[in-house]
Amino acid sequence: MANPRRGEVAAEIGGRRLTLCLTLGALAELEAAFGVDDLQALGERFAAGQLASRDLVRLLGAGVRGGGTALSDDEIAALPLEGGLPAVVAAVAQMLALAFGTGAEAPSPRP
Repeated sequence: MANPRRGEVAAEIGGRRLTLCLTLGALAELEAAFGVDDLQALGERFAAGQLASRDLVRLLGAGVRGGGTALSDDEIAALPLEGGLPAVVAAVAQMLALAFGTGAEAPSPRP
């Protein structure tokens, strides 16, 4: 079960209930993937509010691996999205809010 106090978010992806978490290693992975030099630049990139599908794959991959499940980005990209894209985007938004925000649960974004 995901624990928001530890930065964890539960997501239903590909018929599996997965835990997403941006650990220090996951954040370092994202810095490299997005070509930024530090956490501030990474946070600013996400705060811009623009998310491409390839960004979503990278975020999900890093979050899933940070949550303890070894799936590659290619495996993540091949998974069907239960609940549709809005549910997955909401889980990623909550994961980012927990990592870069106050640590409180983020409200669900409007569809």
